[in-house]
Amino acid sequence: MSPRRNRQHGGAKPAERAEGDRYGLEQTAEWRGEEWVVRHVGGGGAAKHYRCPGCDQEIPPGIPHVVAWPQLGDVDDRRHWHKACWNARDRRSARLQRSRNAPRY
Repeated sequence: MSPRRNRQHGGAKPAERAEGDRYGLEQTAEWRGEEWVVRHVGGGGAAKHYRCPGCDQEIPPGIPHVVAWPQLGDVDDRRHWHKACWNARDRRSARLQRSRNAPRY
């Protein structure tokens, strides 16, 4: 007996992503009275170290996370958040306590 083959049976082909949309779909969310653009980045799209503004911890390369920026903002206004920190952004304090030896980047 030969192995079973998984063939597609017609139907519509999945829509291909545009070149500028290789990281995922962008959504909008309201936060602090401002519209924010939110993009979920998978582990393959995360290539650098980032600092999460929600918990002030580092996001290492290869970890899925969220990129958010004000809709009317610039490229320099993008912030990389842990998914849990972005979901809890309204419950987080704006005054983080750093240790003396914590890096400030």
